[in-house]
Amino acid sequence: MVRNGIDCIEKYDALFQGKRLGLITSVSGVNRKLKSSIDILAERYEVRALFSPEHGVRGNVDAGGVVADAVDAYTGIPVYSLYRTDSKRLTKEMLEQVDSIVYDIQDIGVRYYTFIWTMYYAMQSCEESGKELIILDRFNPLGGKVEGNVLQNGYESFIGAYPVCMRYGLTVGELAGMIYQEQDYHFPISVVKVEGWNHDMLFPETGNIWVMPSMGIPRFETALVYTGTCLFEGTNLSEGRGTTAPFEIIGAPYVDAYRFSQHMNSKNLPGVLFRPVYFTPSASKHAQEACEGIQVHVTNYRSYEAAATGVILLKAFQECYPKDFSFLPPFREGGRRSVELLFGSSKIMGSAENILELLGTYEKDSQEFQKRKTAYHLYD
Repeated sequence: MVRNGIDCIEKYDALFQGKRLGLITSVSGVNRKLKSSIDILAERYEVRALFSPEHGVRGNVDAGGVVADAVDAYTGIPVYSLYRTDSKRLTKEMLEQVDSIVYDIQDIGVRYYTFIWTMYYAMQSCEESGKELIILDRFNPLGGKVEGNVLQNGYESFIGAYPVCMRYGLTVGELAGMIYQEQDYHFPISVVKVEGWNHDMLFPETGNIWVMPSMGIPRFETALVYTGTCLFEGTNLSEGRGTTAPFEIIGAPYVDAYRFSQHMNSKNLPGVLFRPVYFTPSASKHAQEACEGIQVHVTNYRSYEAAATGVILLKAFQECYPKDFSFLPPFREGGRRSVELLFGSSKIMGSAENILELLGTYEKDSQEFQKRKTAYHLYD
């Protein structure tokens, strides 16, 4: 049984005792018996504040929904939003209430997932204020494998704020260590380490229960596929939101499910098969419209190349439906398109024929990042 940091805090009492704690957490912040980290820490130590990332500390806010300040209904601890319309950072007033910031959220190991950037912003605030950061580390459910390209300068956003690969193969504690050293930070930082995990392990081998870190990632397989298919959020295709299989189902009203699934299966991509699906999303893009598309079925977790499969799939839709497929416009005038921010460069905007260039970038960047990240490993 793999034990996350919250399962090991009895060995680290000295880190927490006598300090006013502020906890950054979400619905996935639980121990192996599914007890909330909020309750665990509040019973043992002085928790003065809860800081809420996207989705809320109890997971009750939809993706992209604004999180408001509140009072936690179960503990009476004040909750301060780190997902406001005007900012996603800790304020001076928030920091004045605590001595140490504790971070405990289950990451999925993919660059677009916003929780790690909440951690990154908290690190910046700790560097400015001199506050201590304590990370309750959690295993990476996707293991240590690296895939995809590295975010380029000028494409930073809250879905990618630091130059890492799409699938970066580090725990949050290891990622924090990389950022800390590369940025030459000096604030006090500690990591409560995971026990029993190594970089070769995927989630099914950990003996843990899958807790949805957000409603859009209901299963381990979703997290694995999401590495590549989150790119569809920047297109006019449904990425499966509003269905029971988000990021596994991709389609639109203009797709021929039967023919397109045959086209994708003819590519013989490793570790994956594509099944024709017919669906009507209840929310998000194409809500209440009849759609056709494919469902991504991973047949081998180890050989499946999530990032490559995602971009091959995207370019196949672009090739097969050139008159209907489109990238979504920027959210604001003069801004970058969301697909560019997701991809981390403008190369994704090319025609369907630039697939070999994209895959070449993936190979080069992932090999270089693999070498770079190894120096920050805390686990074998």
